[in-house]
Amino acid sequence: MASQGLFSAAKSMKSVKLKFRIPYYTEWGQSLLVCGSEPTLGSWNVKKGLLLSPVHQDDQLIWTATISVPCQFSCGYRYYVVDDAKNVLRWEMGNERRLSIPHLLSEGHTLELRDLWQTGADALLFRSAFKDVIFCKNSTFNIDRPEAILHDELVQQGSILVLFKICCPNVQEGTSVYVIGSSTKLGNWKVQDGLKLHYTGKYIWEAYCVIPRGDFPIRYKYCKCGKNGCFSLEVGSTRELSVNSSKSQSQYIFLSDGMLREMPWRGCGVAVAMFSVRSEDDIGVGEFLDLKLLVDWAVESGFHLVQLLPINDTSVHRMWWDSYPYSSLSVFALHPLYLRVQALSKNLPEDVKSEIRNAKERLDGKDVDYEATMATKLSIAKKVFMQEKDLILNSSSFHKFFSENELEKLVSKDALHYDTICFHYYIQFHLHLQLSEAAEYARAKGVVLKGDLPIGVDRNSVDTWVYPTLFRMNTSTGAPPDYFAKNGQNWGFPTYNWEEMSKDNYGWWRARLTQMGKYFTAYRIDHILGFFRIWELPDNAMTGLIGKFRPSIPLSQEELEREGIWDFDRLTRPYVRKEFLQENFGDSWILIAANFFKEYLDRYEFKEECNTEKKIAAKVHSCAEKSLLPESEDKIRCDLFDLLKNIVLIRDLEHDKSFYPRFNLEDTSSFRDLDDHSKNVLKRLYYDYYFHRQDKLWRQNALKTLPALLNSSDMLACGEDLGLIPACVHPVMQELGLIGLRIQRMPSEPDLEFGIPSQYSYMTVCAPSCHDCSTLRAWWEEDEERRHRFSKSVIGSDDLPPSQCVPELAHLIIRQHIESPSMWAIFPLQDLLALKEEYMTRPATEETINDPTNPKHYWRYRVHVTMESLIKDKELKTTIKDLIQGTGRSYPHIGEAERQLSQETAALALGKQ
Repeated sequence: MASQGLFSAAKSMKSVKLKFRIPYYTEWGQSLLVCGSEPTLGSWNVKKGLLLSPVHQDDQLIWTATISVPCQFSCGYRYYVVDDAKNVLRWEMGNERRLSIPHLLSEGHTLELRDLWQTGADALLFRSAFKDVIFCKNSTFNIDRPEAILHDELVQQGSILVLFKICCPNVQEGTSVYVIGSSTKLGNWKVQDGLKLHYTGKYIWEAYCVIPRGDFPIRYKYCKCGKNGCFSLEVGSTRELSVNSSKSQSQYIFLSDGMLREMPWRGCGVAVAMFSVRSEDDIGVGEFLDLKLLVDWAVESGFHLVQLLPINDTSVHRMWWDSYPYSSLSVFALHPLYLRVQALSKNLPEDVKSEIRNAKERLDGKDVDYEATMATKLSIAKKVFMQEKDLILNSSSFHKFFSENELEKLVSKDALHYDTICFHYYIQFHLHLQLSEAAEYARAKGVVLKGDLPIGVDRNSVDTWVYPTLFRMNTSTGAPPDYFAKNGQNWGFPTYNWEEMSKDNYGWWRARLTQMGKYFTAYRIDHILGFFRIWELPDNAMTGLIGKFRPSIPLSQEELEREGIWDFDRLTRPYVRKEFLQENFGDSWILIAANFFKEYLDRYEFKEECNTEKKIAAKVHSCAEKSLLPESEDKIRCDLFDLLKNIVLIRDLEHDKSFYPRFNLEDTSSFRDLDDHSKNVLKRLYYDYYFHRQDKLWRQNALKTLPALLNSSDMLACGEDLGLIPACVHPVMQELGLIGLRIQRMPSEPDLEFGIPSQYSYMTVCAPSCHDCSTLRAWWEEDEERRHRFSKSVIGSDDLPPSQCVPELAHLIIRQHIESPSMWAIFPLQDLLALKEEYMTRPATEETINDPTNPKHYWRYRVHVTMESLIKDKELKTTIKDLIQGTGRSYPHIGEAERQLSQETAALALGKQ
């Protein structure tokens, strides 16, 4: 607010009327409210905000409110949807609105603010992926605020002063923004005579215009005009501005017209695991500095984005199990696997150089040898550390890094393991430097670097040790049965204690996002459904079927009893009959019964020492070691697990009068043996639990947790919304400006077998495959009948499809995705290599990164061609770029200097080879 000392006491008391006006459709019981930084608007306390009143105008619902404010008033403000008690139901996205009343307004004048609701989609272009990378080279406009013209312009009786304001992020250098329309003041639809707007910062263009009252209502549009004289008019219907008929005083209208309506920006990207990249300089695995090569190839192929899997340290077990990138040892530490040891020092001893050369040759295998590569890199790094530790540890850059990341309990110089801890800081310091170098290189090249935010942390992680109250350590995280795993998944992570996390406004999450934002300009939220509700399992479970959603509204004992359900022991205990044992174990059923069961009424019950999956696994293994099993250990264990899961209801271990229906309960013999009344009741309650009663709760939970993430950084956020999708998920994601994921083989529409890329919504990332499923080639080869169905329904051909995914087929499928309306089309590198037969020599099944059905899968796939070779492959790059060009998708433009530098780099690489 302007300093009151600049004005006389009389002048400071003068006021103007401020009228808020915004069109917005609400539901019954909802209202609109404006809240802002000044006391008159609640000082950002929504409960004290200004309620707006609705009125129907044509086909719109207009909300308005008027207040008196001092002349030269300024504030920030935002609109909210609230209930009758002023509880926030939703709020508009994007930047905080700013208002400064111009000096021209004096006592008694009315300023009308005509705003449009800022949607989540509107806010996307303010994220760092766009403002710092994709659009950062487009404009070097100087900020030119238009207020100065008011001193030379009088608002005459019968005229209205209008401020036109539009948001337009994608304006290239030398281009101007105009508003043209039906008034002579707007050029009578002629661009050369239209109103030129001034750039005022943050993508905002605005200009004042004095328009005679007789010209109203006016029709108008915004347009862009290039320095070559070509102009592009915004799409959509003509905008209209009308005013009331009163001529008693001059009016002032500030129009906030939202976004300039043009064809939505769309781009392409490539996805690859960091460990999968291969280069001529790496040691056994992709390294952070290899990203510079990947970025070069991406730019020359027409890609605006490079997406990675998680890169945090996972060294929990010190063995190949740690290859699983979603089980973090620390969510703040980078993985030593991706360190380039050659870059640790400019003065490497000859013996270290020789060791590096030998390691490169020895570890240059078809797949990653996780244990050998980790051991080799740490061994070499330790030798360099011992040589240069005093120089590095005393440097100002290391001290800065150290002060931002230290844990005081561990790093006291008097601590027993001080040298060991310092070595790990030394490793993290160089990982930080190398990843930062690659990230800055990507930004400079116009390439978005997209990271991955895992949903969980390892239960033995630093995070659970330092912040134990933030986790429910007696539980495990997973997912119910879906496309990825028919029996559900158990990831082994503890679930989150959201109630505890909320006490500091989700500080742990905010710190994670802040850390990621140092390197990435976009990120993927792994299993975004977990922020609505998580599939929670007991920590004694090994599989993922017998779980419940948290939070969720359970079935109460009272509710069940009202429906005539009484026998809770029968419904919650494993239902095991003699004939089930005979069917599963044949002649050996008596042996199995004697070891694992006790008789209970007319059934069998698991013994105490084997009544959980972990207990069963341990006892089966013990019996196998003593050669007491009639069949394989795996088969016996799986059959016993199936019997353990033969239940209908799950009793809540913390509230024994609360119950949850077992997923797919109708598939159990326990359910099939019930009477018809019980079956009907339980089927109805099952549907209610999974598909109806939770929606409001899950929406509320997501609107508490997800904004904390989104507001923690400027990164562009994309949510992995695959699996069993509650009805509330997509509306919330759209509301918050979260981009969803569409994989063609797992459509979100229940009546489709294959997704239709041409029908995807804009707020999505589309792809033919992802790291959690087989590649395009492997998927095509898996199922002959499915190939026929896909060929007929998607390709539109009745011909016999090829048994392999030939380049022509890959070309067609990739083209379909590129032509889709999705904001991003992001392709796994393996799927892009299928465009050229030369890269299809490796069996397709070997290109799959993860098998979600196997919790101990070895993540080790490496691309069989180096990045240097791909950069030199002009044919493949041309094929990809030709696919992109002409589809309306943006692609990086290589400037002459960059093109020459790229050619020189390629020539040097060729000469070196």
